[in-house]
Amino acid sequence: METWFVVVVSLCMAGIIGSVAFRRKKLPPGPSFLSSNLLLLTNSRVRPGDLLGNLKSKYGPLITLSIGFRPSIFVSDHSLAHRILIQKGAIFSDRPKTIPQRNISTATYGPTWRLLRRNLASELLHPSCVKSYSWARKWMLHVLIGRLQVAEKAGAGSGIQVIEHFQFAMLSLLVLMCFGEKLDERKIDEITRVQRDMLLVFGSGRFTVLAAFPKLGKILFRNRWNEFRKMVEDKERVLFPLIKSRIEASKSVPQLGTVAYVDTLVNLRLPEEETTTNGGKLTDKEMVSMCSEFLTAGIDATSTALQWIMANLVKHPHIQSKLYDEIVSVVGPPPPPGEQPESTINEDDLRKMAYLKAVVLEGLRRHPPSHFLLLPHRVTKEVEVEGYVIPEGATVNFFVAEMGRDPKVWDDPMEFKPERFLLIDGFDLTGSKGIKMMPFGAGRRICPGSDLALLHLEYFVANLIWFFQWNAVDGYGVDLSEKVEFSVVMKNPLRTQITSRAEKRNI
Repeated sequence: METWFVVVVSLCMAGIIGSVAFRRKKLPPGPSFLSSNLLLLTNSRVRPGDLLGNLKSKYGPLITLSIGFRPSIFVSDHSLAHRILIQKGAIFSDRPKTIPQRNISTATYGPTWRLLRRNLASELLHPSCVKSYSWARKWMLHVLIGRLQVAEKAGAGSGIQVIEHFQFAMLSLLVLMCFGEKLDERKIDEITRVQRDMLLVFGSGRFTVLAAFPKLGKILFRNRWNEFRKMVEDKERVLFPLIKSRIEASKSVPQLGTVAYVDTLVNLRLPEEETTTNGGKLTDKEMVSMCSEFLTAGIDATSTALQWIMANLVKHPHIQSKLYDEIVSVVGPPPPPGEQPESTINEDDLRKMAYLKAVVLEGLRRHPPSHFLLLPHRVTKEVEVEGYVIPEGATVNFFVAEMGRDPKVWDDPMEFKPERFLLIDGFDLTGSKGIKMMPFGAGRRICPGSDLALLHLEYFVANLIWFFQWNAVDGYGVDLSEKVEFSVVMKNPLRTQITSRAEKRNI
């Protein structure tokens, strides 16, 4: 009772402060200050963005939801999103303060963020480095194919639930890129656990109140704060030995071949304003946080996107057939089973497959990673948009899913129609010319790994369709219902039957 009394009193004080601070400012419309905060506290398992679902029709394309001591603005209009993220990007490129941790996603817009992002983009994600890992993609493809074949035989006609296999493949590949080491299944499962445990808790909104009230939350929600610390320590226990092993190996053998992410982090030196500790080098805990951020895409966003795409190809056999025909026209029929270890579709082949690119883009349009950006933007100075004032310190988020399904922009938006992208010459996914969909965000804070994610999706979709015919399982069907975890996943994971196309052709 005492805790909630303090919370209510704090909210009332925040409401008074907010009313005084913003009474002369014409904020975008939305629920009252106290109503917004009470909605958050009375249902802390719901992320703030999810509370906006029914408010768009009432308040219009700009909505204010007042959470904590600063207003949060939500944008649903394409042209407004382009104006904010592209034309006025510098003003909207900061991040709100969160639970302290060192990574690119949450870093304040400034020299340190630029350094960390440039390091990732110019080193590990540079086209030459990405190409150097082509052997790793081929290796992991064959591991995935083998796992699927074993699961198909074990299922005895009941089909395969594929998501765990996709997660294993994507994470194993990124672990290799991160630490420069192939790990066994037990270790991959351990990394999956510590990464996914934290993702699910963050996705549930359980830690939202800690971010909204950083100082007060540690006191009033001590159990949640201790839970968060325990998860961080668990992750450090699992990941740091891998970092240490790579660093020690590089000391004994200076030229280890392909560059790993850890190699680039060791050589980083933070800007002068952050060199008061550790001589400007990243601490052990900070390196764990950076590596964890890199792995997150593999365990969640990319594997989830792959499942959504394959689910639609199972649900729409004519699209799968059209895609297979394009693949065969470029690389020929799949090899006999005995030749599989030596034969795959490579990156050069992918460039010739326009329909494949359309399938992947349509999957991202129809099923973006989240209904809203997973991390909002923060305004660095007061700015006017559409006659409304967005004050300094306000956060801004976007209706990502609705933008990709807007009937004013997309014909039959709820239908899976890859052909729509064949009619667009060189579709701009960055949004620099205009935002029609933004599964990776847009502007200065666009996901730095978007090109790698697209490559992985195209590579695995093409090869999986080339090797296997994918069919629905009797009694299961394909259910495209959504469920919100950290990202938006299939409520009922895809279960499918696979048949070797080479063996089928030889019968």
